[in-house]
Amino acid sequence: METTPVLTRTRWTLDPSHSEIGFKVKHLMVTNVRGVFKEYKGTVYTKGEDFSSAEIELSINPGSISTGDTNRDNHLKSLDFFDTGNFAEITFRGNSLEYTLYGDLTIKGVTKRIKLDVAFNGIAKDPYGNKKAGFEITGKISRNDFGLTWNAVLETGGVMVSDEVIIRCDIQLTQQPDNIKE
Repeated sequence: METTPVLTRTRWTLDPSHSEIGFKVKHLMVTNVRGVFKEYKGTVYTKGEDFSSAEIELSINPGSISTGDTNRDNHLKSLDFFDTGNFAEITFRGNSLEYTLYGDLTIKGVTKRIKLDVAFNGIAKDPYGNKKAGFEITGKISRNDFGLTWNAVLETGGVMVSDEVIIRCDIQLTQQPDNIKE
């Protein structure tokens, strides 16, 4: 009698103490404004330690945005941008984590397929015996694609805020002990 092999999925959770989800965007077309989201959570499921077919779920609270300027942060939370009163979550769902990560990003109820570049920095054990995995993730999106269209025309002919948003994430995952048998 043949036995069917049992596959084990490994659950990894995002470690917010050692991760950062950030962005930058051109302001007045001459400088960059950088910001981060302070509240987020994520789970990644892999087959063992193989991230190539990982299933990724990320949730970000847009109300936790921080750019170092309270007035700008409040403007970004307003109807002009993230409309956090009506949209309390930004989500990302992906299903492949090799050198390129493809997934569905949802902002303000608009979902678009995006592509991100991934650098896998390896797996290590911390002093407490926890297995950690590190990644650097970068990419670009169009904020207009997600309904973040507020802008102002400058007298020089440019615009106050560029459409292109650069995404930069430093991610550390912690392997969880509760493997899932399939």
